[in-house]
Amino acid sequence: MLDGLGMAETTPGPLIMVLQFVGFMAAYRSPGAWPPLLAGAAGGLLTVWVTFTPCFLWIFLGAPYIEQLRGNRALTGALSAITAAVVGVILNLAIWFAIHTIFRQTIPARGFGFSFDLPVLASMDPWALLLSIGAVVAIFRFEAGLLQTLAASAAVGVALYASGLVLPLGA
Repeated sequence: MLDGLGMAETTPGPLIMVLQFVGFMAAYRSPGAWPPLLAGAAGGLLTVWVTFTPCFLWIFLGAPYIEQLRGNRALTGALSAITAAVVGVILNLAIWFAIHTIFRQTIPARGFGFSFDLPVLASMDPWALLLSIGAVVAIFRFEAGLLQTLAASAAVGVALYASGLVLPLGA
């Protein structure tokens, strides 16, 4: 699953890419009477089809009525709630990635209906922390572009790894 998520974060259309990857892998691993590669391709195509088709149907069927719905307060409130939920999901994912990037070890914490990973402070990777702070400063203080910051961060990360200052994950 992490392979699919990694692929999704490097390409446009993350959700579709992860769904297609999962559909391919599921069909590839359980191909039935088909050759695994053909079953995987069919599974990936089917996953994309059933993901896209309902979206386009909603758009084509609902588009003529959108202007009539703009003044509907209940619908506007519901869409605002959905937007807030999406922002919350993105924030949760950003925090998860930050914790698992800066700290090499985490401890699962469960209780009172909550479930999250607590970082082990002794496992902090100072280079990852410095690189993260540098990227934040570049974007917000110096207004560097996202692609420039990403390229510079990747280059510094590769240089640190090649120099032996940063150990591979799991080492």
